[in-house]
Amino acid sequence: MLLRIVGLLLVATCCFSCDGQAQTAPAKAKASAATKTAAKAATPATGRNLYYSRTDTTRLRLSDAQWKQVLTPEVYRVARGKDTERPFTGKYWNAEAKGTYYCAACGNALFRSTAKFASDCGWPSFFEPLRTKAVRYEADNTLGMERTEVLCGRCDAHLGHIFNDGPPPTGQRYCMNSIVLDFVPGKSPAFGALGN
Repeated sequence: MLLRIVGLLLVATCCFSCDGQAQTAPAKAKASAATKTAAKAATPATGRNLYYSRTDTTRLRLSDAQWKQVLTPEVYRVARGKDTERPFTGKYWNAEAKGTYYCAACGNALFRSTAKFASDCGWPSFFEPLRTKAVRYEADNTLGMERTEVLCGRCDAHLGHIFNDGPPPTGQRYCMNSIVLDFVPGKSPAFGALGN
């Protein structure tokens, strides 16, 4: 379905020039230029990520090359390269506003602000995800440590790690990178509102 929508957008871009006038007989060069324009429209410089949706929970299986085209270099470095931002530098590590945190790569709803807690680790910390399938887990034995990596349940973006030193009721600390989170202020969706 998503590929059909992307295809339709590319066709629409090829049929209209930049000034909105229909092209009467697009030559190969003009069609190629329109395709390049459409590709540029999906780049981070314009803020357009065709895979981003705050309502679609369908799993995304894209290549790293496809992600590189739509994510900013900073988000790509963490989400796909599994990098970590420095502690106490992210915009959400000490945020207290009410709302919902989404995956910055795909828009998947991840955490409610009511599950966020103050932690001295320097990264935004949560005691539970918004819904069961919001995130998934993988063993991470890099850097000579045994940890559990937390990935976006929709697009597999690296979000951070989970530790068993959090507050009640779960005792868990989801230690996330701010750069891979989008925050939308307001009332957080209730459990079950977005499915499992």
